Amino acid sequence: MRKKQAVLAALALLATGCVRNPYAATNKVYKRQTRDLARQLRAQPTLPADSLPPAPYWAGTVNFNLRKPNYVIIHHTAQHSTAQTIKTFTLVKTQVSAHYVIGRDGQTFHMLNDYLRAWHGGAARWGNVTDINSVSIGIELDNDGTEPFQEAQLASLLKVLGSLKKNYNIPAANFLGHGDIAPTRKNDPSALFPWQRLAQRGFGLWYDAAVLTDTTAAPFATDSLGLPLPGLTPREALRIIGYDTQDLNAAIAAFKRHFVPGETGSELTELDRRILVNLYRKFL
Repeated sequence: MRKKQAVLAALALLATGCVRNPYAATNKVYKRQTRDLARQLRAQPTLPADSLPPAPYWAGTVNFNLRKPNYVIIHHTAQHSTAQTIKTFTLVKTQVSAHYVIGRDGQTFHMLNDYLRAWHGGAARWGNVTDINSVSIGIELDNDGTEPFQEAQLASLLKVLGSLKKNYNIPAANFLGHGDIAPTRKNDPSALFPWQRLAQRGFGLWYDAAVLTDTTAAPFATDSLGLPLPGLTPREALRIIGYDTQDLNAAIAAFKRHFVPGETGSELTELDRRILVNLYRKFL
């Protein structure tokens, strides 16, 4: 009986190894593009023609390494399956990609080396950072934007986030959603995403629980030491946190989707204001 089981296990392993990768062709394109980038990195740096006095020789520094990501941007795919998203990311015409795709079942595809620049953020801004793609990791969660995120999916996400935070020393405040960095264009991940749960693990910031029972008005006129801040307004607080406030209504809606998901719209309630002040102080 044991011999039969061993034979069956060996056959199953052989069959698994023989499964054709449906992305074998695009994987070749990936390898070719990384080789092209490697050639660019190996090339000796040159100055623009006729722009500076020529140097007698080239001197290459010995102190360098790869640039590392400093932000993680979480998305939902707004599609209907992991397979559909992977296909989207392997078609040149779509011009969109991400580093990781995590399925509803927790299956995780690492589609791009973390040191390479994925095309996931688009036109976006966080604080003074206007080229998000160059400094971030993009993670796509298989979710159409209207459904709860699955437990297996979230478990895999937490493992990926833990690895990224450890490997690249990413600050807790720099785990964000696509809707945070592009409030006029995007709403992902949806209001169903459990940001508080992630913050409890060190992936993102959250407000103090005491805010929920505090009945005092939001003190926009003072700082954390009680000193006067005459210019501080909700717009300024959102800007300090990182939001692009050119469209204030969109920024407020994005803030509420992330931190007050039970509410919608662009009006700040008194509770919203207290939460905003509490978070503003954490981002200072």
